[in-house]
Order: sequence, then C-alpha cells, then structure tokens
Amino acid sequence: MPVSKSKRSRYTPPPPKHKPPSPLWVPALMFSLLGVGVLVIIVNYLGILPGGVQNRYLLLGLVQIAAGFFVATQYR
Repeated sequence: MPVSKSKRSRYTPPPPKHKPPSPLWVPALMFSLLGVGVLVIIVNYLGILPGGVQNRYLLLGLVQIAAGFFVATQYR
C-alpha cells in the first residue's frame, strides 16, 4: 500500500526568524561615509587639500566610499 504524501517523513526547516530593523545610525553612517568619500575626491581634484593633488587623498575617498557600501549591506 503506498504511503500518502502527508505521512512521509521529510525534514521541513523552521521558517526564517525576522530580524529587527536597523538602528537609525546605520543609514546615517552609510550616507555620511558615501558623501564624505565623494567630497574628499572632489576636493582633492580641486587641489584644496594640504599638499595639493595627491593619490593618498584619492585612496582615502575610495576607502570611505567602499566602507559606505559595506555599511549599506548591513541595512535592514
């Protein structure tokens, strides 16, 4: 006699638990890192920063933008 589908023993994983929404500082940090990174790159090319146009300012701006993207992945 065949066993009905309801009698089969298959593992059913529990439903995913809902995580609480992100605190307010997460999007604030994300937008500030992205904005300051872009601002550092623009000000670097304008030559306003001390020492004139330097690659380290460009690298600093890109690192800040990358950190902003990383924080954006943590936003719920």
